[in-house]
Amino acid sequence: MQLYNQQTLKVSNSLTGKKEVFKSIKDGYVGMYVCGPTVYSNVHLGNCRTFMSFDMIFRYLKHLGYKVRYVRNITDAGHLENDADEGEDKIAKKAKLEQLEPMEVVQRYTVDFHETLQHFNLLPPSIEPTATGHIIEQIEIIKNILDNGFAYEVNGSVYFDVVKFNESNDYGKLSGRNLEDMVANTRVLTAQDDKRNPQDFALWKKAEPQHIMRWPSPWGDGFPGWHLECTAMSTKYLGETFDIHGGGMDLKFPHHECEIAQAEACNSQSPVNYWLHANMLTLNGKKMSKSTNNNIYPSEIFSGNNDILSKAFTPAVVRFFMMQAHYTSILDLSDEALLASEKGYYKLMEAMKSLSKLETATTTTNFDVDAFKQQCYDAMNDDFNTPILIAKLFDAVKRINLIKEGKETISEADAKKLSATMEVFVSQVLGLKDQATTDNNSETLEGVVNLLINLRNQARANKDFATSDKIRDELIAMGIQLKDGKDGTTFSIN
Repeated sequence: MQLYNQQTLKVSNSLTGKKEVFKSIKDGYVGMYVCGPTVYSNVHLGNCRTFMSFDMIFRYLKHLGYKVRYVRNITDAGHLENDADEGEDKIAKKAKLEQLEPMEVVQRYTVDFHETLQHFNLLPPSIEPTATGHIIEQIEIIKNILDNGFAYEVNGSVYFDVVKFNESNDYGKLSGRNLEDMVANTRVLTAQDDKRNPQDFALWKKAEPQHIMRWPSPWGDGFPGWHLECTAMSTKYLGETFDIHGGGMDLKFPHHECEIAQAEACNSQSPVNYWLHANMLTLNGKKMSKSTNNNIYPSEIFSGNNDILSKAFTPAVVRFFMMQAHYTSILDLSDEALLASEKGYYKLMEAMKSLSKLETATTTTNFDVDAFKQQCYDAMNDDFNTPILIAKLFDAVKRINLIKEGKETISEADAKKLSATMEVFVSQVLGLKDQATTDNNSETLEGVVNLLINLRNQARANKDFATSDKIRDELIAMGIQLKDGKDGTTFSIN
């Protein structure tokens, strides 16, 4: 029997505002779509948090035994500078500034996106479609929406008629917004506007002569609307109704709201059963922003080349930091928070390394490993509650250390079960790699500390306790704890 039949997973559905039992459309299979990046600049840390959150969800669903088709798109055209269908295409604008072809910009920043996510140990999606690779599908959807009476063409552009749609459907049900209130709080259309209503959004935009990225269509040369791209790619690969749609909280309105409207206008059915949204990442208590210089890129964290943090931090430490908050909660990045996460990460990795070396008793175990294992599942089954999971893992770390010190015992069978459980939730679900041992810098550190341990042992043998104590105290001040035992001296990083 697969684990998903033994565990009851509940998820926070943004569409209903409730925590609901997850049940896939097809038994044993999950279709999940996550809005990917617009590749016109280096991926920023807030986006990384969103993708990391859904990587964790992807990992847990796979662990439960589901066959998951995870689709995460690349937006390489059509994303204008604001949500009012105005301004330049972000990629075309960057291409002009850097005197490049738009697809050179796309390639450069798609490579950066992939390399950054690899640093964070994200699994690749099952399918990674591009908007420009699905122009035909988008044109067909527009034709269907026009035929169904929910769109209109003006001067080579096609707009979705939100007011007409709302007469028979509920526009705003995802974000909790009321169309009448939206209408009351928006500007009056000018004579130059092609839209019938301010809330209408573009399905297809006419390309002006200076617009670089353009495709032929029944309405003339143009380019697709940003919202339409995701509807085309998600329904092509996952069906007209699929299980999970994810993305950042900032996409709930208007992007995801428009996706729902387009899909319902085209296919006459709700496109998604469970909408999941990851919350934002702030920096030192303020919104991340390039304009205010309150911003940091992943590469700047890894290298330490920034004016915000006191040192460099490994990708694994940053991932551990992200997993310590629930994906729906606002998370604040600061030097203090990363330093604390680094200590916790190394404690966890030290315990993982100790698992294979634990001395086992014949039969007795001082704690219930089966109960601990189910507590880990209970945490993840509660809307992927990684902070509770991590708290449970540190309960196990305390037990592991007590067993190492000879203060508690564990049977051989329970030791194997504990090791397997820790491997599942630390490595497979949370996606944490032991960079404490795989990085060259860590290997160098281990060699230096062992050298100091040998010098301390010599000082103790020579009854030079002042030198011995000085070495111990200096290491403690640097966060390195020495442990003297019957088999010699070991160390851990606190």
